[in-house]
Amino acid sequence: MSEPIGLRLEKYTLKRRNEVLMIHLETASGEADIVTIYAGFSSSLMKPTAFDPDVPIIAADSRISSIDRLKSPYDPSNPQYIESGLTLETMEQMLREMNL
Repeated sequence: MSEPIGLRLEKYTLKRRNEVLMIHLETASGEADIVTIYAGFSSSLMKPTAFDPDVPIIAADSRISSIDRLKSPYDPSNPQYIESGLTLETMEQMLREMNL
């Protein structure tokens, strides 16, 4: 797919409203970040998130190290994992199966 991975992951959460994605990544400048995606919206847990939803949270040059699927609603004091530590390749396969 030619769409950025962040947009595809947001679309995934629109189709699976019972899930929250937690994306562990490293920016091109080497900064670690954790991004949550729920109901089509992304938010960084480690740095300020732009108010403009058209500004991508996951930059094209970021390196995704792992993806966790959690049950919604997300409760940081009691996260309920569906799957943890997915590779980007595994998640991309799931996205392809969903035509995303």
